[in-house]
Amino acid sequence: MRRALLLASLLVTSTAMARPSPLHSGDRYVALGSSYAAGPGLGAVEDGAPQRCGHGAASYSRVLARMLSLNLVDASCSGSTTEHILGPWNEIPPQIDAVTADTKLVTITSGGNDVAFVTNLGAAACATMPVDTRPTRCPTRHTVSEADWQGVEARLHKIAQEVRRRAPEAKLVFVDYVTVVGRKAGCASLPGSADELAASKATAQRLAALTAKVARREHAVLIRASKLTAYHAPCDAQPWSAGLTPPPTDQGVPLHPGPLAHTAIARAIAATLSRGN
Repeated sequence: MRRALLLASLLVTSTAMARPSPLHSGDRYVALGSSYAAGPGLGAVEDGAPQRCGHGAASYSRVLARMLSLNLVDASCSGSTTEHILGPWNEIPPQIDAVTADTKLVTITSGGNDVAFVTNLGAAACATMPVDTRPTRCPTRHTVSEADWQGVEARLHKIAQEVRRRAPEAKLVFVDYVTVVGRKAGCASLPGSADELAASKATAQRLAALTAKVARREHAVLIRASKLTAYHAPCDAQPWSAGLTPPPTDQGVPLHPGPLAHTAIARAIAATLSRGN
């Protein structure tokens, strides 16, 4: 029992506040965030979103919406940053505009592109690939400053506050990023120098800590996808996320969560909401 309670505390954290009303079938649910929310490569959907946003049928928001019979509005978009949640991105309006007064649930997974997580991990992996399998051009590694980190934190706070302002009755859930650089690293699925992979892991850990900090201070629920998937990274025996190439029997895109990860996240959210958190 003690172990079960400890695991629950690792995966889900919530802070007491005035509780929104319980969810009901047909309630409006808005999903915000980047590709780790959108689910690119996980089955085609027709929802009117730009193709580049990469909405997948097996994304955690869609799995959750089916589980709870919610009316999903998926505003997430692959490649987006926290700035694109608060403001427009070329032809795409601010994601936050999808949050209306009748919204009852909002989930957020964002910040990874602000600190070049996937870009830098891809650059590290590409640089150590065999020449005959390496792409013609590897991604360029980005330098992330302390100002960049401070900006992410400030904007995540602003997003939470905007959700509260626009939809006072909505349950607000932050979902951090799944684990890609796990306990084992440097395997065939996820190559890279030890130093570069360690740097990517440190970035992921800092982003998870920052997300938890914002969720705590904004009295939001936190789903620790990073802990939930900690033993299912690309180099583990049972990967739920792709390395440079998706597993042979899996869907998805490189360096992103697959359907098993998204399903686990959806189940964790549903379990948390069922407890009234």
